[in-house]
Amino acid sequence: MTITTGKLSRRSILKGAATAVGASTLGAPMIWAQNIKDVTLRQFGTGVSNLNEVADKVKEDLGFTLEMTALDSDSVTQRAATQPGSFDIADIEYWICKKVWPTGNLQAMDTSKIKNYDKIVGIFRNGKLTPESVIAQGTAPHTVGFVEGPGGTEFVDYESGWMTLIPTIYNADTLGIRPDLIGRPINTWAELLNPEFKGKASILDISSIGIMDAAMVCEAMGEIAYGDKGNMTREEIDKTMAIFTEAKKAGQFRAFWKSFDESVNLMASGEVVIQSMWSPAITAVKSKGIPCVYQPLKEGYRSWGGGIGLSKNLTGLELEAAYEYINWYLDGWVGGFLMRQGYYSAVPETSKNYMTADEWGFWFEGKPAEGDITNPFGQVMEKAGAVRDGGSFYDRMGAVACWNAVMDENQYMVRKWNEFIAA
Repeated sequence: MTITTGKLSRRSILKGAATAVGASTLGAPMIWAQNIKDVTLRQFGTGVSNLNEVADKVKEDLGFTLEMTALDSDSVTQRAATQPGSFDIADIEYWICKKVWPTGNLQAMDTSKIKNYDKIVGIFRNGKLTPESVIAQGTAPHTVGFVEGPGGTEFVDYESGWMTLIPTIYNADTLGIRPDLIGRPINTWAELLNPEFKGKASILDISSIGIMDAAMVCEAMGEIAYGDKGNMTREEIDKTMAIFTEAKKAGQFRAFWKSFDESVNLMASGEVVIQSMWSPAITAVKSKGIPCVYQPLKEGYRSWGGGIGLSKNLTGLELEAAYEYINWYLDGWVGGFLMRQGYYSAVPETSKNYMTADEWGFWFEGKPAEGDITNPFGQVMEKAGAVRDGGSFYDRMGAVACWNAVMDENQYMVRKWNEFIAA
């Protein structure tokens, strides 16, 4: 499905805006004579959303080139923090923003330029999915989503009109399992350390995410009662890592993974039957015809959210193109594409326009599929009658227990995590 009515108007508006900026601020309109097709924006982020299909669609709909580089989360953090001249757009998670924003490498974005801002879900604006929602522990997106103004260096706890990241996608994460190899119900995070799965369990090796999975497990086991899982004390970090180090030494873990592909291969091969997992990895395993479930657990989900940040060096025509890209991103096509992998769009209602009624019912409303459900590449994932793991959008996002987090004791936590991996 393509955006036909907006394509020409967007490009003409973009050209006009660029010419106006050039004439009023530079006094050299010839600089702006380049056609929008000559613009190239360099984007990097994780493989979750840095997809060639998105870059191709940008070229088709907006006319300029989007160069994408996919990295693991730690490499994304390092590049955003240390190489501001190497990118125009940083597609990053909110916990990463907490690390990167203090460097000054990103610029605050004017929400008045975001046409669907008022339709962005409350999770990113005030922290609440519904007015009755309880805000989960950890680095909730709204806590690092706003600054006071265009030069703001401190996060503020209200909608200031200036965002650090424009939210794009998010999800409620849980454990992935191979039901055919386990052969019994799984309903708690504690199962990750069950000796029954010795040598067939795995956890992801990204400290700010893995530590939250570990905390969910330790809490579910009744071993630790955290004051705040998302901001542990040194004593809580020590206890958590001691439990996982003991399990590692006992041979509980088959492997530790950093990338999407690693997690897919571990699960598809059957080497691992229970592990930390991301939604598109579940999709990829299912697409191979292998049973794989993103298992709802009684303690709730660990959640994450991502957004688009802009380099402090982005100006002029390229900056206008970046804003146009963000508006296009929230206009629905990308949301529909990513929702077929199990993610959610920051503006769900626009995604609905790029999905069939059956797809929307299955992915968003938790309804039984009326026909086959396919992934974005047309491969069948679920047969008619299937219901999404965990149910509807509100069932899943309403059961979030924590967000990926950067803690006050982050350096200490990372050191302890690395000691655990190396043990």
